[in-house]
Amino acid sequence: MSDDQTTQRLNVEGADLLTLAGVNDANLIELQRQTGTRVTLRGDTMTLAGTADAVERATSVAQRMIDAAKQGTVIEADDVLRMSMDGTRGDGAGSGDVRIVLPGIKRIIQPKTPGQAEYLALIAENDIVVGIGPAGTGKTYLAVAAAVDALTRKRVRRIILARPAVEAGESLGFLPGDMQAKVDPYLRPLYDALEDMLPVERMQKALETRTIEIAPLAYMRGRTLADAFVILDEAQNATAAQMKMFLTRLGVNSKTVITGDKTQIDLPKREESGLMQIERILTGIDGIGFHYLNDTDVVRHRLVREIIKAYAEDGGD
Repeated sequence: MSDDQTTQRLNVEGADLLTLAGVNDANLIELQRQTGTRVTLRGDTMTLAGTADAVERATSVAQRMIDAAKQGTVIEADDVLRMSMDGTRGDGAGSGDVRIVLPGIKRIIQPKTPGQAEYLALIAENDIVVGIGPAGTGKTYLAVAAAVDALTRKRVRRIILARPAVEAGESLGFLPGDMQAKVDPYLRPLYDALEDMLPVERMQKALETRTIEIAPLAYMRGRTLADAFVILDEAQNATAAQMKMFLTRLGVNSKTVITGDKTQIDLPKREESGLMQIERILTGIDGIGFHYLNDTDVVRHRLVREIIKAYAEDGGD
């Protein structure tokens, strides 16, 4: 048995060791679990020990982890799992070519799956992109990253993020508090994504000067959204009339990303969903791209992927 054992040492110099190893060495533990090797990290060396086949597989995954850590990409145990499942396709199957550098927080945002890489590439190439897929696939997060990148590079003058406030029926008057307090619960996920990508002071200033605006979809009526990167999130809950209103707001030098999950429609009648309608009538128009993400693109806890699969197999929403 010992004759079949081998050892591989990899140089990790230049990689952030905490990013590489993960909290409580979670990334190294996952690498061991997925490949059956013994993994140790000492100084600038990662050592992999085990059977020749296991070490060969582990080396491919470990090198991708090291490269990501050198680039400042956040790595978690689920990322290691995905790298292991990808085999030797390379980081996100070419996704290394599509990445967003956010200098304000010294961070690089990179697609973690081939589907995410295609989605970001589509956003770069089209004026309107519709991203459809289940929860946790990075639809909104990557769109917000692309918007912040466009603003940072002065390709647009502002970012506008909108969501239908379906739970309140877009009639927010009966809720307590001022208007901001009323709409914030519905828009919180957009704030969360922004907080991940901008220094706190810069984000606050951008919100105060309306360089970044976060508002319910209903507030877009009657406006022309020019020189802006506009994102409509949770679009499955926009009615057909609201979707038409939103799309016809698009002005000169603007880019729009529409994200939604067709399995999470909260409207009284499913057929009223504006997302379902544009999927039928806008495909094939030059400059409008549709991209579909699925459970293989889920970047949340690994159990989210299994939960989505279970619901899909059950046929329920």
